[in-house]
Amino acid sequence: MSSTQTTTTTEKVYKDALGRDFVPPDFTIKDILDAIPKRCFERSLSHSMLFVLRDVFYSSTLFFLATNIHYLPSVYLRFAAWTVYTIAQGMVFTGFWILAHECGHGAFSDYRLINDIVGWILHSTLLVPYHSWRITHSKHHKATGHISRDMVFIPKQQERYLQSRYITELAEEAPIMTLYFLLVQQIFGWPAYLAVNVTGQKYNVPFYKLSHYLPSAPMFDAKDFWDIIISDVGIALVSTLCYLAIQKWGVANFVLYYFIPYLGVNHWLVCITYLQHTDASLPHYDASEWNFARGAAATIDRDFGFIGRHVFHEIIETHVAHHYSSRIPFYHAEEATVAIRKVMGQHYKQDKTNLLVALWKSARTCQFVEGDGVKMFRNGNGIGPKPVYMSLKKKE
Repeated sequence: MSSTQTTTTTEKVYKDALGRDFVPPDFTIKDILDAIPKRCFERSLSHSMLFVLRDVFYSSTLFFLATNIHYLPSVYLRFAAWTVYTIAQGMVFTGFWILAHECGHGAFSDYRLINDIVGWILHSTLLVPYHSWRITHSKHHKATGHISRDMVFIPKQQERYLQSRYITELAEEAPIMTLYFLLVQQIFGWPAYLAVNVTGQKYNVPFYKLSHYLPSAPMFDAKDFWDIIISDVGIALVSTLCYLAIQKWGVANFVLYYFIPYLGVNHWLVCITYLQHTDASLPHYDASEWNFARGAAATIDRDFGFIGRHVFHEIIETHVAHHYSSRIPFYHAEEATVAIRKVMGQHYKQDKTNLLVALWKSARTCQFVEGDGVKMFRNGNGIGPKPVYMSLKKKE
């Protein structure tokens, strides 16, 4: 089955990963921005800082409560309490990460220096190189959905997917391969992206030169040198504090109070960003079909209830609007989302499926992209339209 069909007009209708019709949007970025109320672009330093202080209060309260877990009389109660603490603290830490993300976009306040200081502190605390990630993330926003210019979660194209015939054949039959992929992605995806640019663009240099910690990495320009160094200094300082904490309070306490919640941040970040850009309905484009408005529309809003709206600062529920204007602070993003939906119509994508269920579905359905100009997700699991290589194999 071909990934496209042609109507009686010159308009092409593509098939998404579930076989539904898809026509690229034709509205412009001006149409979108004109629809957003001007008040949505207003940033307030005091209002943003209140969210930082609120999250500091949440984290400190959880930490204080955890210091009393050893008083619980039963090992089972202590285990349950530590489980609740590490999960909850991991979510609050993720909230810190998202506020630093706001700083990197300039959505935190009107003052760039304050944005960078707050963002550097929050991200460094979570072992994230603030400026390094800010720079590559900015490039991601400028080229979202562009198959050769986007910076993260670049889907495999069919040729690359087929390079390993063994993996391909297994993937066609075994859900266990999907589970393995998800476990590796959720545990190692974020540190691997920072260390060697996994899921990013491919460069003709050795993998160890693709680190977000190296000023010479090809993702950066010469002017970024000191920003990368400042980011590395933040990581070095926090790493030193972690070492001193281990020396004073021991490895077990360090793991329980900080490291497991830190792993939770890694999980949530990969889960959130993967699902924002990976869905059966979403396209990718090459240079002949891409423009900014289409690329920003190649994202999807999801829903995580109270946690998403309160703890994760609505980053999941309002991501489409965020891609059209990343300087809109998160506390205005819902109003902006309502406004842009009137312009986007059917091209606004939203899915309220449980995040973990959506993670599984996307991993099974969205394994690679194929097509000319507009590239839609395909898979080797028999879900949706047959990819070209399977049709050719059947003919053989």
